[in-house]
Amino acid sequence: MTAPARPEPSSLYRWTALVFLSLAMLGNYYVYDCIAPIADLLSRQLGFSDANIGWLQAIYSLPNVFMVLVGGYVVDRIGTRKAVLIFGSMCLLGAVVTALSGTLNMMAGGRLLFGLGAESMIVAATTAVAKWFRGKEFSFAFGIMMMLARLGSWLAQNSPTWAHSLYESWRGPLLVSVAFGSLCVLAALAYWGMEAHAEKQMAIGESGATDKVVFRDIFKFGTSYWYVVALCVVFYSGIFPFETFAIKFFMDAHGVSRPQGGFLVSILTAFAMFATPVFGLFVDKVGRRALLMMFGAALLIPVYLMMGYTRTSLYVSMAMMGVAFSLIPAVMWPAVAYLVDQSRLGTAYGLMTMIQNIGLAGFNLLIGWANDHGHAGPQNPAGYHLGMQIFSLLGFLGVLFAFLLRQRETGPKGRGLETITA
Repeated sequence: MTAPARPEPSSLYRWTALVFLSLAMLGNYYVYDCIAPIADLLSRQLGFSDANIGWLQAIYSLPNVFMVLVGGYVVDRIGTRKAVLIFGSMCLLGAVVTALSGTLNMMAGGRLLFGLGAESMIVAATTAVAKWFRGKEFSFAFGIMMMLARLGSWLAQNSPTWAHSLYESWRGPLLVSVAFGSLCVLAALAYWGMEAHAEKQMAIGESGATDKVVFRDIFKFGTSYWYVVALCVVFYSGIFPFETFAIKFFMDAHGVSRPQGGFLVSILTAFAMFATPVFGLFVDKVGRRALLMMFGAALLIPVYLMMGYTRTSLYVSMAMMGVAFSLIPAVMWPAVAYLVDQSRLGTAYGLMTMIQNIGLAGFNLLIGWANDHGHAGPQNPAGYHLGMQIFSLLGFLGVLFAFLLRQRETGPKGRGLETITA
């Protein structure tokens, strides 16, 4: 006798699972962004140079040059719920170690440990969303998760305002990051329960049930996938290393206060929070993914030069960056699910994140060096010009890779990025 077909998860169940994944991501994003608001405190109270501050962000990315590919493999082998909990626990531990001591080595060790878990957790969470929403409202669901995740960044960037009393010392803000880091574990436990119940009662894929991942298969992902990876690298290398130094840059070059500088950076995050789901819903309806990514990359070209060389309102520049930061991720990450087989999706996201982290590590170090080389500071705002030029060049490269992707996808070997709609 054939067993009765199990029902698919209800919309409420799927969206509730998404909320718990998003809360875990919120904690992850807060811990990542807790360094930039204390950059000037690290400089004044602990004597850190811009190169040292860049190192605290770069060392986060360094293990992910290897770890996220391993993490993607782990996701494909043990399943999403176990992976989210394991990597979320590493995030919390890294936040604790970072706050323990004011020595560069100890703080760097904490950021290293946090980095080992954080990017792999993002891979696991993204794969989990694909598990629940692929073929449904995937881009929109991914946008919602990113909106809530970026609330963590927004809260961290605005912490000089809402946690003003803790900014007398560098340690106070880091202790707050530990509290937010606990969400990585608590929300992961709640998601574990939901996915485990669904696997027994509902029609979803089994965790860890995929075939063995063959690493040589990564070279079979196709040209369009690699163009998306290249765009990912240059796009995020232009955003996150900028955020590392943005508050300090705004204070030194434009004379704003730390709370105002944090608010300016958070405009980028606020745009992304609310516009990413909208763009995700839009692209689900119209397709045209490569074209939209090309437009988003083009927005980045002028903004750094405007901030570095003109007195144009910083609100204008940050709004333009915000549109790009909303549009490209809403299109780029879900696009991978259309280019790679489901059983290799964890590995594909892991590989993409691995290469992205090569860029993040390199450009955090490069921009820190460029600022020190130019003797950037309140007495020499022009010292930031070299860094702004580097960021603008990344915008040009982003347009190039998006153009090549569109050219590929509108040809006979396209995989449907320009035409597939929900």
